[in-house]
Amino acid sequence: MALGEQHTVLVRQLTGPLGRALLPMLAALLIALPLLTSAAVVTAIVLVLAVAATVTMIALGLRRHRPPAPMPWYLLGGSAVLFGIGIALRDVVSDRYLFDDAFTLSGYAGVGLAAMLWLVPRRVRGGNDLLLDSGLIGLAALLASWTFLIAPILDEGPSPQTIVAACYPVIDAVLLTVVSHSMVTALRSETSLRLLHASLLAMLAADLGYNLDDAGSLHVSHQILLVPLLVAYLLVGLAALHPTMVTLGQQQRIRPEQSRKRASIVAVALVVAALVPTLGAKPGALDRAVVSVLLALLLIGVLARSERAIVRSARSERRAQYQADHDMLTGLLNRSALLRAPARNHERWGGRALCLLFIDLDGFKTVNDSYGHAIGDELIANAAARIRRIIGHDDVAARYGGDEFVVLTCADRADTATLAEKLIAAFGKPFELSVGEVAITASIGIACGATPGLPLSRTSGGAGPTAIKVKTAAAGNTNDETVSAAAADPDARAAAELAAYTEATVYDLLREADSAMYHAKEYSLGYVFKDEMRRSGHPEARRVWRREPRQPGDNRQSHESVLYDLG
Repeated sequence: MALGEQHTVLVRQLTGPLGRALLPMLAALLIALPLLTSAAVVTAIVLVLAVAATVTMIALGLRRHRPPAPMPWYLLGGSAVLFGIGIALRDVVSDRYLFDDAFTLSGYAGVGLAAMLWLVPRRVRGGNDLLLDSGLIGLAALLASWTFLIAPILDEGPSPQTIVAACYPVIDAVLLTVVSHSMVTALRSETSLRLLHASLLAMLAADLGYNLDDAGSLHVSHQILLVPLLVAYLLVGLAALHPTMVTLGQQQRIRPEQSRKRASIVAVALVVAALVPTLGAKPGALDRAVVSVLLALLLIGVLARSERAIVRSARSERRAQYQADHDMLTGLLNRSALLRAPARNHERWGGRALCLLFIDLDGFKTVNDSYGHAIGDELIANAAARIRRIIGHDDVAARYGGDEFVVLTCADRADTATLAEKLIAAFGKPFELSVGEVAITASIGIACGATPGLPLSRTSGGAGPTAIKVKTAAAGNTNDETVSAAAADPDARAAAELAAYTEATVYDLLREADSAMYHAKEYSLGYVFKDEMRRSGHPEARRVWRREPRQPGDNRQSHESVLYDLG
């Protein structure tokens, strides 16, 4: 028994490499046979062998890999048999009486249904754009088919044969649309699906030769056209044997990254479509009507695609701007956007009193250390939500960093005190987190100032730049770039001056409110105004503020404050 097993293993070891070497040779010989002889018997034998090999490989693939959605493979196997019968009737039997077309069209229906079964479950992000692009490619192919294939066939006169022959270019245009859409949604790892794409393209190449022969434009020997069909059979079988065949028909979420390539293909297709009527223009009324309709549909498709591209680009710009200005955890403004907020709202805030509330959560570090960073982030998000519910519609809330928040409001001292009391009361209620109720309080420091009105350069005859330079230098940030870059444009210079001045104003308020917040935290006051500290002679903040100017290559949109904790 042991000898028998050893003998079997030895035979497998010897025949394995031999079989891998012989199979490609046999496949090449099978494909080349129609070119070596024109005998009808040889053609029929080759077709039978090709169909049998394809069906066998599909059966082996289904048995070996057991895909969860086998129906597309059953349809492809049945279509292979139908195509084989149709080709045999077309090339071997002389009096076919449209029977070959019935089998061939049934094979096309099977392939189309299989393609739908593997395309529908693929949920594509931006799928409407893909469908539109594929449709434009199909319309361009249909326009070329009408000019060079369908119109010459119909010129021979209406008959069942000519009508059926004219259907093939239309089917090929639809199949090209399906293949284009499937190629874009295919993943690089899906080798089986890519082999199917190559098979369908080989079949389209053979159909193009048959259509040109029917149109009388080019006579191609059927033995030569049989070669790409045999290649298509072989590729379908190889696709069924590959392990990735199990992905065909499965639910998948595809994110195509080939929009640029797809746009290039669409552009080439449209150029070809625009040239086709000129090259193959005919005086017939039917030709002019069909070409006009197809060109109109192409134009509508191009306009729709352009509109969608513009909308998508604008949406991407808004998303990028939102991400640049907002903290992703809380949805509040970030530091740089906070500094720019008064300049952006200067029409509503200009010349009004401006108060800044610097909020710090008491005991946040204990919660973060006890429950972990995930619970800490949950607490930060809930705190931001409470701040957003309390503040007014015109107020600005920002997450300054960690557990620190900032609120900018155009209100007088009394209204600001009322707002601070509401915030303290809101934080007095426990937070409902995933670990249970967590109690935490807040300390608030408040600083008040004034928002600048019109830029100084418009009201003081050019004194604005000097005033701004002095202001920013006093804050530790001497930077002439903003003013000098816009010196040639008065409006741009005015906007730059206003932005620089308001940023410096907000920076000063941040520094003072931070100092007041530390005082409120140390003495458990809840909230305190900075000027009350000055009148009472209390010590300043524990942190030193310094503004760092932008360096070459720095992507920050404004100067950010750097805090140094002196403990």
